[in-house]
Amino acid sequence: MEVKSVVKNTGTSPRKMRAVVDLVRGKSVEEALTILKFAASPHARVVAKVIKTAVADAETVHNLSAANLKVLKISSNEAMTLKRFKARSRHRVSPILKRSSHITVVVGEQEA
Repeated sequence: MEVKSVVKNTGTSPRKMRAVVDLVRGKSVEEALTILKFAASPHARVVAKVIKTAVADAETVHNLSAANLKVLKISSNEAMTLKRFKARSRHRVSPILKRSSHITVVVGEQEA
């Protein structure tokens, strides 16, 4: 049984988020949460929250044990980009792209 959880428009660029996501791909849930707890990136808190949500859904809706769960798939995809402009010299403008990302986590039971 697989359980999916998604968070949208995190406010962090997908490139920065992928560095954190790659740390926990394929790990057990307990190990992944421990890694994220001590990760240097401030974005690890958002990824941990999504994993905890998926685990809670697996426990309550599908009656799965949290000890047997594993992060099967996790990805960070590009979301909406806010486009802003900054004044430059000689009455010109330069664009500022404020990128955002979606995080998708799929947890499931480990093969024993």
